[in-house]
Amino acid sequence: MTFKSFLSASTLACVSFSLTLPAYAPAFAHEGDGGNVTYASDHAPIGVMADHRHKKGEWMLSYRYSYMDMDGNRDGTMSLDPETIATTVANPFGTPATLRVVPTNMQMNMQMAGVMYGITDRITLMGMGMYMSNEMDHVTFSGGAGDTRLGEFTTNSSGFGDTTLGAIIGLDDGTNAHRQLNLGLAVSVPTGSNTETDTVLTPMNTMPELRLPYPMQLGTGTWDAKPSLTGRTRFGRWSVGGQASAVIRLDTNKEGYQLGDKVEGTAWLAYEPKPSVSISGRFRAQSQGQIDGTDALIAVPVQTADPDNQGGDVVEALIGVNVAASDGALKGARFAAEIGLPLYRDLNGPQLETDMTLTLGVQKAF
Repeated sequence: MTFKSFLSASTLACVSFSLTLPAYAPAFAHEGDGGNVTYASDHAPIGVMADHRHKKGEWMLSYRYSYMDMDGNRDGTMSLDPETIATTVANPFGTPATLRVVPTNMQMNMQMAGVMYGITDRITLMGMGMYMSNEMDHVTFSGGAGDTRLGEFTTNSSGFGDTTLGAIIGLDDGTNAHRQLNLGLAVSVPTGSNTETDTVLTPMNTMPELRLPYPMQLGTGTWDAKPSLTGRTRFGRWSVGGQASAVIRLDTNKEGYQLGDKVEGTAWLAYEPKPSVSISGRFRAQSQGQIDGTDALIAVPVQTADPDNQGGDVVEALIGVNVAASDGALKGARFAAEIGLPLYRDLNGPQLETDMTLTLGVQKAF
């Protein structure tokens, strides 16, 4: 069994299992429709998207801030230092023979604003836009060979990313607000730029402005399908849920490439010390393919410019907290945080490895 098939099968099993568990808690209404109790665990951890639906006529606005820190390089499951990459990894563009520019660290910041609206009790429409900022540090090695460091430089990109539009469709009978099985059908609209440029330090000690490699671009340039299946249920103070999702590239962008398809599975278990507070533990597994095609303007001796050095398999453990307000001026609001650390990384490298993720969010239903 491949990593992708294992990931999809295990997550679908978790979704099915969660919907067969008995629901011992009484069925209170969702916030915003007259219910007098708001349960923090009626939403998934903040890092899970498209997890729940709303009652007819109910709105929800949301804001998320996500941070990702990538430090050091990895090829497969093996860590590599910059000198090893510069002296042993072939340059796919021919000259010089090996890669002479090596990224050492990347920080990604995303701010996401979303809106959801229940057009019926079973169908919720959703939309999300994002603003991104990326920063990547590099070391440049001099000339065409050897491990002599010429200098360091940093590239930056920032702006609006791609936009997601879609719907969440309830597959359960809707009689219990604490048990949902939802099908997500969404599309990513290519509103983000994939032609960002910045100044770089070359092995010949020049500093031209060039098109940035693939990880530093703000958008995909392609229309992408984003299906998902999410299930959750609660029993007493505990709740469990799971989601299987994918990102499927539907076309090739104007620059001549498409990012690799992505499949992801996640499962979580949460405990409520009281109804308004939920503490969660979650596992997330993701597999993403390499880039298909190339951008002719991204052809420099750095690993991030190689379409083959993209994607791989990652397993992450996350811990989070949801806090929900049941009354007062904040009624219908939720505040959440989640932090993740890697458990396993097998990358199509060499490429930077993710060391930590953080998501903060606030949601307001009315």
